[in-house]
Amino acid sequence: MRSCDRGRDWEAVCVCLVTECSTMRVLGACAAFAAAEIFFEETFDNGMDNWVTSTWKGGNGPAGTWAHTSGLSFSNEAEAKGIATTGDFHYHSISSKLSKPFSSKGKDLVVQFSVKHENKVSTFCGGGYVKLMGSDFDQSTFGGDTDYKIMFGPDLCGYDVSRIHSIFNFKGENLLKTEDIKLNYDDKNRLTKLYTLVVKPDNTYEVFLDKTSKSTGKLHDDWKFPQKTTDDASDSKPADWVDQAKIDDADASQPADWVTEKKMVDPEASKPEGWDDDEDGEWEAPMIDNPEFKGDWRAPRIENPAYKGVWKAKQIDNKDFVEDVYGYDDIGAVGFELWTVNAGSIFDNIIVTDSLDTAWEHAAAHWAKITEGEKDAQDAFDKANEPVQEEKGTDAGDEDLDDEDGMDDEDL
Repeated sequence: MRSCDRGRDWEAVCVCLVTECSTMRVLGACAAFAAAEIFFEETFDNGMDNWVTSTWKGGNGPAGTWAHTSGLSFSNEAEAKGIATTGDFHYHSISSKLSKPFSSKGKDLVVQFSVKHENKVSTFCGGGYVKLMGSDFDQSTFGGDTDYKIMFGPDLCGYDVSRIHSIFNFKGENLLKTEDIKLNYDDKNRLTKLYTLVVKPDNTYEVFLDKTSKSTGKLHDDWKFPQKTTDDASDSKPADWVDQAKIDDADASQPADWVTEKKMVDPEASKPEGWDDDEDGEWEAPMIDNPEFKGDWRAPRIENPAYKGVWKAKQIDNKDFVEDVYGYDDIGAVGFELWTVNAGSIFDNIIVTDSLDTAWEHAAAHWAKITEGEKDAQDAFDKANEPVQEEKGTDAGDEDLDDEDGMDDEDL
């Protein structure tokens, strides 16, 4: 039996497998492979020829340029080469149009890319998200006010913001996820990270980081898409509705020994010798904290027997409800539109497809080769570029020591 190479030509592979194996399992696998379609793919092997850098700038700074680079440290220079932001406190916008726009309706949509925040320090602040746009926009002015369909990727800023953005446009409104997809400490290192978004025709989604699931669920549950039902505007809470869950215990009373005096006369104090009431006034003992003080007494809280629960309006069908919110027509471009405090974020290995298996295949062929040995290469670079420590106690250092007032002896 001859072997069948598993390359990018799935049709040839399937013919080979069916000829040699002729099983229903292989036929099913071949059908899945044949159905997979790649709408966009970019590994930047040929530079940025297919990309247009925008001149758009926002209110916080100028428009930045992009560089085709592998960065400062790498274990596989060719695979690590991507496009990088180059300016601190700059806007960086760049886009590439698909050869043929497509609709994601009726199929899975998988968006995947890698990013390495190489200059990330504790104060790093910058976006790392990709956008899917329509085909009709001016790439030369692509920016923050350009309409998009999906925005996906990491958003980092210091210690306060560390999440994976997943934003869907619905009827002109950009819907943020109601709960952030949080990034853990190890998720925020300076290594190349792989971000994957999967949206399915059953209106479910899943977000992966480095091929590990970070969030999954239903679009209607986790974004503010119009719900199937809505409150009946004509319904109102009854006047006798009790929504107080707890009440004071009416049978409780303050104990007789409950001490409410916060201060008390110091019993150990005595009038000082030589105190003259006529001259010094009437002596009064000082006040001290009362060790028996128990605070203000409050009746204990008990369950309210009349409590009816939180009132909710009657639900009626929502005329604005849309069952299928997952799909978009005219997905025609991919772009990055970022505000970066720190430059040096490298983007690479972009794929838009209808198959998660195909995305994983792409990751194995590219991203996995970047990450292999990447930590060792980074450690070696950091060690080679450590600041030189001045030796203490040398003659040269002693000769130039200043006095505490900042002056040398010659300055006197």
